Amino acid sequence: MKIQTQRFIDRWVGQLLCGVVSGWVTFTGLFGAPARMPQAPKNILVILLSEMGSIVLAGPMFAQLRRQYPGAAIHILQLKKNQEVSKLLSLTEVEHMHTLDDSSGGSLVRDILAVSLKMRRLGLDAVIDCELFSRVSALLSFSTGAPVRAGFTPHTQEGLYRGSFINHAIPYNPYQHISKQFLSLVDALESPEGMPRNRAGAIREIPAEPELSVAFTPEELAAYRSKVETDHPVTKARQLVLVYAGGGILPERAWPAAHYARVVQGLCSAGHAVGLIGLKDDAALARDLKKQVGSDACIDLTGYTKSIRELLMLMHASTLLITNDGGPSHFATVTPIQTMVFFGPETGKLYGPLGKRTIILESGIACSPCLTAYNHRLTFCDGDNQCLKRIAPDPVLDQALGFLRSAA
Repeated sequence: MKIQTQRFIDRWVGQLLCGVVSGWVTFTGLFGAPARMPQAPKNILVILLSEMGSIVLAGPMFAQLRRQYPGAAIHILQLKKNQEVSKLLSLTEVEHMHTLDDSSGGSLVRDILAVSLKMRRLGLDAVIDCELFSRVSALLSFSTGAPVRAGFTPHTQEGLYRGSFINHAIPYNPYQHISKQFLSLVDALESPEGMPRNRAGAIREIPAEPELSVAFTPEELAAYRSKVETDHPVTKARQLVLVYAGGGILPERAWPAAHYARVVQGLCSAGHAVGLIGLKDDAALARDLKKQVGSDACIDLTGYTKSIRELLMLMHASTLLITNDGGPSHFATVTPIQTMVFFGPETGKLYGPLGKRTIILESGIACSPCLTAYNHRLTFCDGDNQCLKRIAPDPVLDQALGFLRSAA
């Protein structure tokens, strides 16, 4: 289903359903006590429908849930296309992973009904809705039957109505890193009735690490590096730099291709190998970059890795990743690779990869960042992303070469 169609349904049908559910919850709440988190919960569901990078940013939240509720089964509800990442990162047991297929309206409705019935039979103690202002996720938190429902509230923000049935709500804070806010949702589970303005939340720092890992044996990594060198002999005895120049579902997040070409040319001239990574959809861009660079040391690796696990092994075999904001920058945090990531329409202060091996590159012009949950991540610059175009390539190249020299 197209993203525009999803937004239309979520806005109009979602608001109506949220209003109906809110009325019902308000009425039935007159005859019962407020929902409280049990001392020893058995089943907690986390709804996380966002793109794959958000799964990595939620790593500290899952770690905190396991520490705080060691006897509880942690369930995850996510889009089917994102489940590979959760399995790879072992966020929870496979039998506790549940999916929605959003490839069509019919499959999405079918899965929503099936998951809701399954969760009600299971008997959830609590649900955490990690989505910022999605009505479908809020409605799912109710349809699963969980008495304790934690999630974000827009408070007085107009135009983002999602009902009043999230009974352990916290205000969405556009000034705090999203990983820190995910942790606040865990804090909200124990709060009597959410966390309004006159009740302070826990003092937390931005998590230092994603608290996630993927185990590889030394032999497995050595074999994969040997495979890369066999398939691409130019990588032998050279430091390998990975470059992800695609913008994914948000093309305005991409640093200009001509800037990438300038940096890749400089890296190849300095004796390094550069691998252009991405999905098959990025192949045309990779071919164009290779043509602009004009060096055999620049190789096309789009579609080369057949899974996220293989991508992580490729990162283990490489020294540096230069990338746009997106999934690769977050996957890199569970490997030893150094990352340089461009931000502009969005900001690293809110969505930057966790860990100490990331360099955030931003121009800082007045209109940046412009994509938020409040505007449904729709930019007003019509794709003319000056926030990224004004990040000059030569300083980026100098910084990359400086790191490669220190890592040699």
